[in-house]
Amino acid sequence: MTKRFIEESFPIKEVSILSAHEKEIRRGHISGLHIWWARRPLASSRTTAYTALISAPKNDQDAKTQRQFVIDFAKWNNSLNQGFVEAARKEVLAANGGIPPRILDPFAGGGSIALEALRLGCDTYASELNPVAVLVEKATLEYPQKYGSKDKNTLGAVNTSPLLEDIRNWANKVFESASEELKSFYPEDREGSFPLGYIWARTIPCQNPLCGAEIPLVRQFWLARTAKRRISLFPFIVDGSVKFRIVGDGYAPVPADFDPEKGTVKKAIVTCLACGSSIPATTVRQLFQGKESGQRIIAVVQHNPSSKGKQYRVAANDDLESFQEAERHLKKKRQELLNVWGFDPVPTEPIRTPLNVEYRSGEPYYNFTPVVLYGITKYG
Repeated sequence: MTKRFIEESFPIKEVSILSAHEKEIRRGHISGLHIWWARRPLASSRTTAYTALISAPKNDQDAKTQRQFVIDFAKWNNSLNQGFVEAARKEVLAANGGIPPRILDPFAGGGSIALEALRLGCDTYASELNPVAVLVEKATLEYPQKYGSKDKNTLGAVNTSPLLEDIRNWANKVFESASEELKSFYPEDREGSFPLGYIWARTIPCQNPLCGAEIPLVRQFWLARTAKRRISLFPFIVDGSVKFRIVGDGYAPVPADFDPEKGTVKKAIVTCLACGSSIPATTVRQLFQGKESGQRIIAVVQHNPSSKGKQYRVAANDDLESFQEAERHLKKKRQELLNVWGFDPVPTEPIRTPLNVEYRSGEPYYNFTPVVLYGITKYG
């Protein structure tokens, strides 16, 4: 049997570095379909499949040239490069008597190996026990071929894909329908900015008898923390109440002694912003279980079509009114769907976790107990 390239040489270090880099890629990566456990990087899947299917180099010069090709082929930007893909496919065919190799991945998981085998032109089969994995594989391996572009010479030419166009059309229909129904809860202001989202915090009362302030539970106060923008909420006290203002790039100056990294809660231990007293984790849980906790809208993330990026502002009474209107709409919509569907669209099942397991006649029997550490017992 002819020796394969992977038996003679493989650029492990270089491919490993490129594989690790994939964790930073979201747009266009199949991990964006669904997170899957122990997903194999596409770079290593592609290059190991390729080097296992081609012949070993005949001399040192061929080995050096082929090794560099493998490194370049492992790069994310070259995964759909027509020149690299066609060159790899031709070499795979040549090394296998002009017949596409038949590849089977019996435990395909997220489908990385099978996808890269398809990219190399192989006759590929994948199987899995988990139905979620099977659906991910179908969306990754089967549907693009079955419903996608029929032009075999335009690999990656997504503009001609009927499948992509259908997804775009249906996504736009859902977006338009949702926008029409929900736009009143995200009203424009006088400058034309509209909310993208509302930032809330759960609250508990300070247990110091001399204080009693409402404490917002936040792990940190950052709103934006990038190389170009560092913006945060700054808490301050007015007449015993916690107020906020926005500080950082383009907003008010950051106070010298303020660290946005330090919030009010860490490992369920809460520190009061007004008096500095601490509340132990057991008391925090008791307050939640006793329905003494609350919630508070503290900031709004917004966008103006005439400018780039997100803006931030402290929440106002109008925002609370929008929320209350949304609550009324949800109540009405919930009843309408209940009448049509025959079941509650808001999940009312209890949150349960197995406390222990015993075996009866050889079959597992689980003893379930609700999780009530913080008084939240239902999914809804």
